[in-house]
Amino acid sequence: MNDLAGKHIVLGLTGGIACYKAAELCRALLKEGATVQVVMTEAAEQFITPVTMQALSQRPVFDSQWDARASNNMPHINLSREADAILIAPCSADFMAKLVQGRADDLLSLMCLARPLDNVPLLLAPAMNREMWTHPATRRNVTQLKADGATIFDVGCGDQACGETGDGRMLEPQELLDEVIAFFQPKTLAGQHVLVTAGPTYEAIDPVRGITNLSSGKMGFAIARAAREAGAEVTLVAGPVHLATPRGVTRIDIQSAQNMHQAAVEYAQNATIFIATAAVADWRPANSAEQKIKKDGSGDVPKLTFVENPDILATLAQSPRGRSGALYCVGFAAESQDLLANAQAKRLRKGVPLLVGNIGPATFGQDDNALLLVDELGSKEMVRDSKLALARKLIADIATRIRARS
Repeated sequence: MNDLAGKHIVLGLTGGIACYKAAELCRALLKEGATVQVVMTEAAEQFITPVTMQALSQRPVFDSQWDARASNNMPHINLSREADAILIAPCSADFMAKLVQGRADDLLSLMCLARPLDNVPLLLAPAMNREMWTHPATRRNVTQLKADGATIFDVGCGDQACGETGDGRMLEPQELLDEVIAFFQPKTLAGQHVLVTAGPTYEAIDPVRGITNLSSGKMGFAIARAAREAGAEVTLVAGPVHLATPRGVTRIDIQSAQNMHQAAVEYAQNATIFIATAAVADWRPANSAEQKIKKDGSGDVPKLTFVENPDILATLAQSPRGRSGALYCVGFAAESQDLLANAQAKRLRKGVPLLVGNIGPATFGQDDNALLLVDELGSKEMVRDSKLALARKLIADIATRIRARS
């Protein structure tokens, strides 16, 4: 799946040590299907050579407004008209100030000023020292650039080339790639706040043993990413999994079903959509031993007594906000057989408008899945695909349902 297939990106480099990241970013953009035209300022060439960027982008690099390779001697017009977006990474404090003032004394700034505003978006990845980033002049420039329509990505926090530590680092290439991909996704959930639960829960028997399941959390994390790409504010309540948090998503880590129930009820108060993808344990030990339960050589097996865990989906679906429709609830069912019948029964039992079913043993830990969407009118299949592709399709379907209700 190439998320940027058919997109042509002008990748602008300005002066800064973060230019070394632009090389990997260029390769990442190409791997996602984009074509890349590199434009460099004179200052950028002090940090990385045009030869390097030409080899990586597979296109000649432009660095002068007087470049004679353009037949009409107007590379600032030709290059900008061909682009689906101009991405400046790294974008220095000086270049941001130049954009605010409308100065155009080199090819890259001239392109930004001459680009068709309605057709060629400007994406900026700032990179500078922490003091420069927090300086009032830079803060004013950020505000003005956003008001002028530019998209400004966050900065990273950490060690800087100068030896200091703080905000101002350019995001890593994979982070920037995720941001660019998200930028081009339709914003079908703009203004919505989505709450997602994901992964397994862990029910302790003693300090070293517990009951869990095979859920990897990948489907829930993909849905959280897709919802954020669609423009929603996203909160992800995650069980014990080893997955990176999707860009721009607020993550709440929990262990047990009771922990997840408490977090879901709390964060649902401000949510408009709840998607329950977590594989929550139905039962937990009635009592968790304070110390490890040991064998005593008698052959006797410890007797475990279980109690039922709270039903998170039913709790929120039957809450006042759930019943009124202020909180649109979507359930998931991981079954091992009779998917349609079990999904239909679970939808009615939980009282939700949409239930998404899948065969658990066929998807746990995998990167792909197949879904069955069940509502009051019947069912619809989503054929096997990557979990991210399915997540985007599901989010688009939910957005359509939300619009139809309003």
